[in-house]
Amino acid sequence: MSGPRLASHVWVAAYLHRLQAEGIPAYVIARGDATAGAVLVKLARLDGTAQLWQRETDLATGGRVWQVLADGPERDMDATVTRQRGFDPDLWVIEVEDARGRHMLDAPGLD
Repeated sequence: MSGPRLASHVWVAAYLHRLQAEGIPAYVIARGDATAGAVLVKLARLDGTAQLWQRETDLATGGRVWQVLADGPERDMDATVTRQRGFDPDLWVIEVEDARGRHMLDAPGLD
């Protein structure tokens, strides 16, 4: 079971710092609620495809885990992001650009 949740803006800042340390470009595409906004991560693989990642509750452990929401042509992923923002204006969207598909969501300390 994980500990208390970080405010969204704090987690986003830590995530961007971790990516920067690995030399992986990342950008805040949309800012959500600073305290409790959900975060969607778009991994652009620079080949015309992308993945969207979101945090979900692991029913077995009660902890939070990152899961792939969608995977496919980047233009389709962008349309999905637009729809998600329409449902949830408090949603943060981070775009990560890495041809090797690195996203660092599984890195220690980012859960």
